[in-house]
Parts: sequence; structure tokens; C-alpha cells
Amino acid sequence: MKKLISISMMAVIALYGGNITFRDAPPNPLHTIPSSPNEILSFNSAIKDAMGSVVNISIKKHSSNFKSPYSEANDPLFEFFFGPGYRQQIPKERLERALGSGVILSKDGYIVTNNHVVADADEITVTLNNSDKEYSAKLIGVDPGSDLAVIKIEADGLVPVMLSTANDIKLGDVVFAIGNPFGVGETVTQGIVSALNKHSMGINQYEDFIQTDASINPGNSGGALVDSRGALIGINSAIISKSGGNNGIGFTIPVDMMRDVVGKLISDGKVQRGYLGVMISKVTEQMRPLYKHGEGAVITDVQADGTADKAGLKRGDLIYAVNGRTVDSPNALQRIISQIKPGMTATVSFERDQKDLQKEITLGSNEGSNTIDDSSLKGLSLAQIDPKSTQQYQIPSNVSGALVSAVAQGSGAEKDGFQVGDVIIQIENQTVTSPADVAKVLRESPSGAKRIYIYRGGRVLLLVAH
Repeated sequence: MKKLISISMMAVIALYGGNITFRDAPPNPLHTIPSSPNEILSFNSAIKDAMGSVVNISIKKHSSNFKSPYSEANDPLFEFFFGPGYRQQIPKERLERALGSGVILSKDGYIVTNNHVVADADEITVTLNNSDKEYSAKLIGVDPGSDLAVIKIEADGLVPVMLSTANDIKLGDVVFAIGNPFGVGETVTQGIVSALNKHSMGINQYEDFIQTDASINPGNSGGALVDSRGALIGINSAIISKSGGNNGIGFTIPVDMMRDVVGKLISDGKVQRGYLGVMISKVTEQMRPLYKHGEGAVITDVQADGTADKAGLKRGDLIYAVNGRTVDSPNALQRIISQIKPGMTATVSFERDQKDLQKEITLGSNEGSNTIDDSSLKGLSLAQIDPKSTQQYQIPSNVSGALVSAVAQGSGAEKDGFQVGDVIIQIENQTVTSPADVAKVLRESPSGAKRIYIYRGGRVLLLVAH
């Protein structure tokens, strides 16, 4: 068997002008299999450092409105990890406790975890591997859209995990999930990369998951998925499970998305994403004869007076590149645009009438375009209904409105009963056909409780938003 690539090499980069450096794994790793019959295949030495970079996180939250995420989840198939499979509530103190995991990114104490692990926590405590010492952690920033968060402890000389890149991840790669399942302490499980670029799962607003069959259970949330070198390829986030336990279908936020989000949270305290203002569709077999480019994102609608509309983009335009980066699908376009800050100019390459064109477009902000900040619907993210969502949520062609694309955990919208996949069709006496309509109606209506009519699973329901 060939020697594993040394993990003692370290490259560091500065990101977004913040005060963090990332420890990068050597590029272009060798993918290999055992070659000698007299060898015991062991990854102990390769993943030892990565195990030391994974921490246990415990949170305390004072609340009188405790809801179990397992009995009242939006979708029974998708379980978000809020600790070791349970939350303990002490009625007298109205105190919730939860456990999760995190990954050290810098020597001076920056740690990445899941947003749902630390969201709304009153106290965050971190325990290092093989140590009983507890550190009080400060919340640096959260991004519900990707389900990532950054916390920081006051410590020096920590060992940050090495970071891989998306280009180094292949189907079938042996991987290890490291975390704190069910509160039993740090645990390592093995599997493979089962799928890449998984999206439209209805878990997060921005999805590009790595799928793995490595055993992931409640408490692993926020922990590491590493390759056989011990380099981080993603942050474990969610599973598909009917029982709440591992069924071999786990989802991990990829390392490249983590780099982008963490850098912005540390430098700006929040994540601002560029916004183009279009509805898009993939290039179907029926469309291929109409375009020279076989892949990309076809514009099916343009938001009136939005960024794309002002730039002159039209229905039927096929976007195939942004800033020279190939757009091979609608998900790729969303991912690329979301990584560019609002106000920055992007070069959009598109095809119209089989002619290649380019436009310099100053991106708008997704704030106020698809995220509702009104107190009555706080925590609700909306999107245009497109062919993918129509198929995913089985929305009939005669139903129009604003699709609920994400509901923040613990938000007012969640407590009022909104679920991912709902379609808002009317607010009070006003019919709505788009996220912009929802924002307009909320802006113009008086404060207070509102009657919201939604389409869900073949029925029209009435919810009252407070």
C-alpha cells in the first residue's frame, strides 16, 4: 500500500479580510486502494489530528415554550440534530439542554458548527477532545440559510482541522464522521461518499450536500466528515430517517460552502448573498435543440424592476457562466450568485436566439426579496415556484403564490405552523402570487395578527400569524 500523503504540510489563506486563517490539506491527493495482502488497513494515524479538532458543544436555553424537534418536525423524514436525540427540560427552571459537535478552524479558537445547534442559546459551552476543561463560547454569527454558525472560545495553541476542497472529493471515497452522538463522547464512524451536489431536499435554503452512509446520529450535528487523510470535506448537518436514528443517508455541508460562509460571518457578522431576481429551470431534452449550450439555467420569469429586469435579461435566456465560472444547472447558478456580495458586479454570460451575449450586472440583495422580516412572519424564507419545486412538493399547475423555502428553527413562523413546501396564496383579503407580493402586502398592512391562507398537500389551510 502506498504511504498516505503527509498531513504535516500546512497552507494558510486569509479570507474576506477577517482575522482567521484556514489550514489547507495538500492539493491533488492520491486516491488509492490496499495493494498488499499482508497489511491491516487502518486510518488511525491519518485521522488522529482531525479527531483532536472536533469538540463537544452543550447549550442551555431558558424557555417556557419547549418543543421537541423530533415530535414536531416540519417533515417526519428529515431530522435535524438538536443534541443527543433528546432535549432535557427542567420545568422549575424552564431550562433546555442540548448537545452537539463543532470543528476547530483556527489556533485561537474559532469553531464552526450548525446554526440549529446554537440558535437562540443563552449559554454555549465547549469541551475539547480528551479534556475535562470547559470553555464558555461566544457566538460570532449564524447563517440559517446554510445552517452554519461560528462560535469562539478564548484559547491558544489549538489544532485546526485541515480543509480539503470540492475538487478533491469523489464518489466512493472512504470517509469518517466524527462527533458526539447521543452524548456518549467522541465517536468515529466509517462510510463512503454516496452522492455529491444533492440539492432541493427541503432541508436548508441553500443546499449542495455531500451524501454519505457513514453512521450519523443525533449529536453528530456540527461535527466533521473527513477523508482518509483526515482532511475536512464537510460539516454534518442532517439525516433522512423515519425513526430518528441512522438509516445510512446523511447530509453534509461541503467544505467550500463552509469556507465562504465562515469567512463572511467572521468578517461581517452575517452572510449577505447576491440576488439576481429570476426564476430558472434546467435545460430539458425538449429544450436542447433550441440552444447551442447543452447545460445551464434557463430564465422562465424575471422579477419586475429587479436586478435582472433592469439589466435586460429576458425569459428564455440561457445563463451558462458567471464571472467565467461554468453554470451547468439552476442550482449552480444559485450557488455562484449567492457567493457574491450584493452591490458587486458580475459578468453574466448567456445565450439568446443562439447568440452568446454578456452583461455586467450589479447584484441586488436577497434581504427583503425572499426573507420575510415582518414580526408576524419572522424566520420565513420565500421563493418563486419553479419546475423543481412543483415536482418536489407536488404543486398543481393552477396553484400560484409564494413558496415557503425555509422556516427558521424556533422562529415565530415555525410556531405559527408554517412548513417548508407550503404555498402562501392569500394574506387577509389580498391574493399573492410571488414573494414580492407577500412583502408588499405585509408592508402595507397594519401590524397585528394576520390570516394567512396556504396550499399544502392538496388542501387550503388557514394559519394565523402573530
